[in-house]
Amino acid sequence: MEIINHQLKGDNITYKATPNTSGQFANNLPDTIIIHYTAGSSAESSVRTLVDPKSKASAHLVIGRDGSITQLAAFNVVTWHAGESAYKDRVGFNKYSIGIEIDNAGPLTQRADGYYSWFGRKYEEKDTVFAIHRNQAAPRYWHAYTEAQIVAVFTICELLKAAYNIKFILGHEEISPKRKEDPGPAFPLDRLRDKILHGARNSEEDESKIAKNIGEVIASKLNIRSAPSEVGDKVALPLPQGTKVKIVESTDGWYKVQTTIEGWVSSKFVK
Repeated sequence: MEIINHQLKGDNITYKATPNTSGQFANNLPDTIIIHYTAGSSAESSVRTLVDPKSKASAHLVIGRDGSITQLAAFNVVTWHAGESAYKDRVGFNKYSIGIEIDNAGPLTQRADGYYSWFGRKYEEKDTVFAIHRNQAAPRYWHAYTEAQIVAVFTICELLKAAYNIKFILGHEEISPKRKEDPGPAFPLDRLRDKILHGARNSEEDESKIAKNIGEVIASKLNIRSAPSEVGDKVALPLPQGTKVKIVESTDGWYKVQTTIEGWVSSKFVK
């Protein structure tokens, strides 16, 4: 995969132009990538919406569940994905950012027979993550992202960082915290930032491995600490039973895990 003339080129990539744009970015922009989930029923339905002039919405990319990519606008063109938004000393992030939409249903409601999206689709437990959103206090069920999607987003962000003046990678939930929840805690946003912007990477770890290393808290409550020790400072509220965590490191009976934050937990309480 590569970027040529502001377009992705490679296998499993299609281009379908959206009319919902505002001309080219100003000099030295874009400098930000915004990660979204679609909250829709399929990548195809999201593409249809984002190319419809009546929707008054668009993004640069849509990533399907199988890792397929649809590009809707060149990366040097402003799209309409951020809406009312602010971060640090800037507002209106359409004019600063590339928008990546990932096909994902978002929060799910647990019922006796399964887990349901807002549009009524049923999901199996294996397709869910039970986790606390960075802007919320209680855990909920969320639609899990696929390994193919996570690998695709990491790869694309690496290419964008190399091609443009990318300084920030943010979730929609961070630029519009009162009205948006995407990409939510099922997506490894902090890990993405660390990897792309700061070069953090374990020597034998790749994105495929990260996507697979999921554990589940089996204690009623599990403290998450700043270091692999009982005397390590607690860095958040205890993780409730059933919380899905991403395991990124292991040492002496402790796992370094990621939910919306990162910290250490006793491995005997994670299966």
